[in-house]
Amino acid sequence: MSTDAYERLTRNVSEVVTEEEVRALADDPEGKRVYVGYEPSGVLHIGHMLTANKLIDLQELGFEVVVLLADVHAYLNDKGTFAEIRDTAERMREQFVAYGLSEDRTEFVLGSEFELDEPYALDLHELELSTTLNRAQRAMAEIQGGDTAKVSHVVYPLMQALDIVYLDLDLAVGGTDQRKVHMLHREVVSGIDDGESDHRYEARPCLHTPIIADLTTGVGKMSSSSGVSLSMEDSTEAIEEKVNAAFCPPTRDPDPDGEGNDRENPVLEIFRYHVFPRFETVVVERPEEYGGDLKYDDYEALAGDLESGELHPADAKGALAEYLDELIAPGREVLRAAGTDAGDE
Repeated sequence: MSTDAYERLTRNVSEVVTEEEVRALADDPEGKRVYVGYEPSGVLHIGHMLTANKLIDLQELGFEVVVLLADVHAYLNDKGTFAEIRDTAERMREQFVAYGLSEDRTEFVLGSEFELDEPYALDLHELELSTTLNRAQRAMAEIQGGDTAKVSHVVYPLMQALDIVYLDLDLAVGGTDQRKVHMLHREVVSGIDDGESDHRYEARPCLHTPIIADLTTGVGKMSSSSGVSLSMEDSTEAIEEKVNAAFCPPTRDPDPDGEGNDRENPVLEIFRYHVFPRFETVVVERPEEYGGDLKYDDYEALAGDLESGELHPADAKGALAEYLDELIAPGREVLRAAGTDAGDE
């Protein structure tokens, strides 16, 4: 049981911190609490959906899932007024449920429900006293980006470190861009004296999921703030257009332009991290004159056929657009119900 649970728990994960701690959770996952924190700053995009896939895995193993809709963090990151941010948070909650998280078994929490209370504020100040400015900036740099850091940007990662213990979690999940924040959590929270004998301030284990490569170049990460991304506001036509324009070489070549750019194949990454975790079988439809339909029970078989030339990139893209549209369609309906038309980003 524990071996199978550990394999499912760590499926499609880039890093486990630490293996010993996570194996202990796999031995007895029922009722354990896991979370991802999301800044309510817009429509769900493919990055949200990747970590949501992992939460669905864990929910099926018996974990209690907590989704932190981090309204205070969004405010500190200048994403709007509290009223605007909370409206966005409610739409995101509905979209997560539409995407596949169990409404009955998922606890959605606004950061403002506990982050503005006195005990949290005092613990946060204690972290501020014990953490150097350079350390806080290193933790936030990969998330915030840009050259102009504000005071709020260095408070932000300290709050993330504290959220994990205030939500009474057993496991934290995030993309690899959250790694430095999670490591900050593991370094600093054990130093807080809560004046009690319980385990509230023990560091928690973490899982880090991959970041999908830029859709059109395969270099760097796909971003909703720059370049082309995929989100729940995309129409069927927009998904088809974006996927058809995606970088997908017929064979693996990490540096096709000879300029030293390490390229990934975002089409294969989306199949691996989004489609196969949600569908038992993937069918690539082709005319009989080109060999007929191809059926895949796992990602490795599809990737192997693309590498060998058995599967043409255009056929792979056509199938990917169909499966993505099936995943995204329920969330798109949430937007329509809220009075937002689905369309291009």
